[in-house]
Amino acid sequence: MISQQLKILFACSELTPWIKTGGLADVCGSLPAALKEAGKDVRIVLPGYHSVVQNIPAPEFIGLIELPLGTVTLCRSELQGIEVLLVSHESFTNRPGNPYMSDADRPWADNPRRFALFSQAAVEIAKDRTGLDWQPDIVHCHDWQTGLVPALLTLETTRPATVFTIHNLAYQGNITMAMYHELNLPEELIIQDGLEFWGQASFIKGGIGYADRINTVSQTYAKEITSKAFGCGMEGLLQHRGDKLSGILNGVDTQTWNPATDKHIAKTYSLNSIADKAINKEDLQKSINLTVDPEAIVFGLISRLAVQKGIDLIVDAIDKLEGQNFQLAVLGSGDSELQAKLLALKKKHPTRVAIEIGFNETLSHKIEAGADVFLMPSRYEPCGLNQMYSHRYGTLPLVTRVGGLADTVIGLKDNPDTANGFVIDSANPVSLYQKLTEATELFQSHVKSLNTTDPSTWRKMQQNAMQANYSWQESALRYCDLYAEIVSVS
Repeated sequence: MISQQLKILFACSELTPWIKTGGLADVCGSLPAALKEAGKDVRIVLPGYHSVVQNIPAPEFIGLIELPLGTVTLCRSELQGIEVLLVSHESFTNRPGNPYMSDADRPWADNPRRFALFSQAAVEIAKDRTGLDWQPDIVHCHDWQTGLVPALLTLETTRPATVFTIHNLAYQGNITMAMYHELNLPEELIIQDGLEFWGQASFIKGGIGYADRINTVSQTYAKEITSKAFGCGMEGLLQHRGDKLSGILNGVDTQTWNPATDKHIAKTYSLNSIADKAINKEDLQKSINLTVDPEAIVFGLISRLAVQKGIDLIVDAIDKLEGQNFQLAVLGSGDSELQAKLLALKKKHPTRVAIEIGFNETLSHKIEAGADVFLMPSRYEPCGLNQMYSHRYGTLPLVTRVGGLADTVIGLKDNPDTANGFVIDSANPVSLYQKLTEATELFQSHVKSLNTTDPSTWRKMQQNAMQANYSWQESALRYCDLYAEIVSVS
């Protein structure tokens, strides 16, 4: 019998603000709170990383859990009123920094063992075998690090229902058969319809193949991953399980990313005072040593520097804008070759290009508030968050028509009445250059119209952007519908 108040266990490897490498952390940091607000009983299970246990109040000790791969310590803490269960083991607690990578920017060799151990602990919690006196109706798992959980739960005589969310199918947790056997994982799972994947074993295939429902973080990405172009070898299985696959667009933290209350920016503003965005543009230009010029179009970029994000395309296309009145503000880190190309671009255009390598929270807000256009010409993008942040700040995103970008950004050719950005149909330097030129010309037309009474096309696009609703409450309702498909609340 399922309880009156639906109980949900979130199993995840990242959690904002405690540990983050990408959008996965933001989802797991925001969605549980929205579900709690909707009346659900939500708890989170997270590895007890060094940086987590060192930077939160001392967690409450619950007990030791004896698992096939070792003994872990289970503790309890709290985030935003949500109980967080921390699974501690020396492979987590003794390693500061990135949860998956060494200082040499290489994956830890024992990642399969670490996350198999974590998955085994999540199963014990899901089966109420850890002394919590609490058993979830649904276990909601996220990405390859928890892919074993739905698979392992199928071996239990009774079990909670399972949901598996794919945040990025390109990261799969694939291991050799030898390593699978070394981990002493169940033999009955290593079959063609199970974890076996082209002669290897795949953690993410456990979630895709065994979960009761599968979802991704946008509707378009859910369709894309059933194709060879985006399926990363899993398209056949995803087609087979198509009736269990859906997409739910991520929400954003509307309190953190709100130009009306943002403490990081020079001047707060809203839809009714959008002209004050110009003050933030001037502040951005001063902050990063660009020429203060209200008539220059400022392109913003905050990103992991990776080929997936189209950084190479940006370098090539921006370089061809010479002779036009543009500026580029970049914040990010990642691939050393792409980083070097960006720095070379800055050297070539020292008064037009500013680059900060690394992450700077204040600067990220200044770029969103001060830029005119935000660049996201991604080759694939499961959801994307910055295009939604940009909309809230009246900064028009320039994106490729893929994944969550296709679901959120409308170009002038798509619908001139509701347009809220610029869209290219494929990620290539020619298309990007043409769209950058189009945006620059439209912005210059807007500048000339500022002294007239008629709002420009640019201003109308900004107004459309700022009226979009990306709250987690909307996404939470969609997840509640998904949960209702697999359980009946009596």
